[in-house]
Amino acid sequence: MAVDAVDSVSRTHDPVVTTPYGAVRGRYDDGVAVFRGIPYAAPPFGARRFRPPVPPEPWDGVRDAGEFGPTPPKPPYSEAYARLLADPVVPGDDCLNLNVWTPEPGPGARLPVMVWIHGGALTRGSSAVPVYDGHAFARDGVVLVSINYRLGVEGYGLFPDAPPNAGLRDQLAALEWVRESIARFGGDPDRVTVFGESAGAISIGALLASPRAQGLFRRAVLQSGPPEASERDKVRRMVRRMATRLKVPATARAFAAVDRALLLRTQADVARLSSPVLGGPAFGIVVDGDLVPRDPMEALLEGGAGGAPDVALLLGWTSEEYRLWLAPGGLLERVDRLGPVALAGAMARCRCGHEVPRGYRAIHPRAGTADLVGQMVTDHLLRVPLHRLADARPPRTPAYVYEFAWPSNVPGLGACHALELGFVFDTVQVPQAAQLAGPGAPQELADAMHAAWVRFAVEGDPGWQAWDASHPVRIFGAGAPHTVLGPRDRELALWDAEWGRPGAPLSSPESTPSPRPRRPRRVMAVRPSSWPPLPPRAGGGRARP
Repeated sequence: MAVDAVDSVSRTHDPVVTTPYGAVRGRYDDGVAVFRGIPYAAPPFGARRFRPPVPPEPWDGVRDAGEFGPTPPKPPYSEAYARLLADPVVPGDDCLNLNVWTPEPGPGARLPVMVWIHGGALTRGSSAVPVYDGHAFARDGVVLVSINYRLGVEGYGLFPDAPPNAGLRDQLAALEWVRESIARFGGDPDRVTVFGESAGAISIGALLASPRAQGLFRRAVLQSGPPEASERDKVRRMVRRMATRLKVPATARAFAAVDRALLLRTQADVARLSSPVLGGPAFGIVVDGDLVPRDPMEALLEGGAGGAPDVALLLGWTSEEYRLWLAPGGLLERVDRLGPVALAGAMARCRCGHEVPRGYRAIHPRAGTADLVGQMVTDHLLRVPLHRLADARPPRTPAYVYEFAWPSNVPGLGACHALELGFVFDTVQVPQAAQLAGPGAPQELADAMHAAWVRFAVEGDPGWQAWDASHPVRIFGAGAPHTVLGPRDRELALWDAEWGRPGAPLSSPESTPSPRPRRPRRVMAVRPSSWPPLPPRAGGGRARP
């Protein structure tokens, strides 16, 4: 079916746009045209269960796109996390859908496009989370698209009788829909920026390195998630443990015959054995020889066509990522009580020797054990890979690095994982954002951070110095945003030294990246008396005016 002209762009009537599969009717909301629940692929159930996505069936007439579409099957958050993270459920099978916010729903606008891929450990989340409302991006001249994709065992189960990475294949199908259809909504398919947080950023890392995704986006933002591939056996253990509890074979055919609610309950029970800090089996993207032909980090570090050399990057993290993983369940206090035992566990998790925790203790002499463990694991799993990725970018496609340092007003959370999302979307005033940020989140910080993301999508430059040997990092925290040089260099030097010793592992527990590229850098001597405790502010490097 050919793409027809826009049927209506009058702001006195609901906007109607014709997609390749049929016409959709959205709504105007404060000058922005919003289309919700547009299917980009057929429902992934019945004969299509655990299979790659296929196009949706075309429809006649005009399909209403006024409400969010069904969300993919997912277990609820635990009570402790549900108080902090909104995760609405919309029932229905047609869950491979997306939403569009646009200021100009017509083919002549040719506006930059941003595609949001949500996080949630590949097991939770959806595009219907109120914090991800795209109105502010459209208000500022960007067409915002947010997508759903299959989660958990439905999207990332590893079976002998089904292709892996179904959820990542969903994301690819959504990007192909954007390429084919977004011009009708006012977007420019040649100016697409993908951005995602946590599992969404990990997904973008895989898409960056995938030959099948080449040409579908021009820029990418990775928030609190590195490119990585999970060990296949780690994912298989999740499926096998579920199969044991369900008393069925560990095959897609057998799992498809299990009641969907029981499958989700079993997945949630098995997943309690793992966490980002503690490790354990988990669902993840795996090398499949097709969509993910090799480890994404290896491909991106080595460059060439598989390294997405023409895609500019914006990379970053929060100052205290680990506090979302430890604080809600009371693990911060328990880790502090465990002391040396917890540090030994962190060494096993990071596969490092005693010199690394000793170095962290020297850098942060007044930090508690939980803070040391949290920062060690965060650096190993997140900051070190993103530093390496920034190092490897060719000069013609620079990388920009940020750190979000504003501490939540919810006691104990600090500048935790996912806290920056309300600021990026300029939705800090919605009640669901306040669940994580607490009352009184600074609107001026949201203005600055949101503007940087918009500028990156429009111009390819978020407004600060590109990454180079001086390691400039933009700090979004208390006061005006400012650039600090090398705020994490002291800790990263410990990992460089660790990798330099004979027999040291060169990979994280989740992936097998290549060794860190060697380059001139400022390795600082350990001088505990001159270094501030953890965390006085986001970083300890030199501030740049």
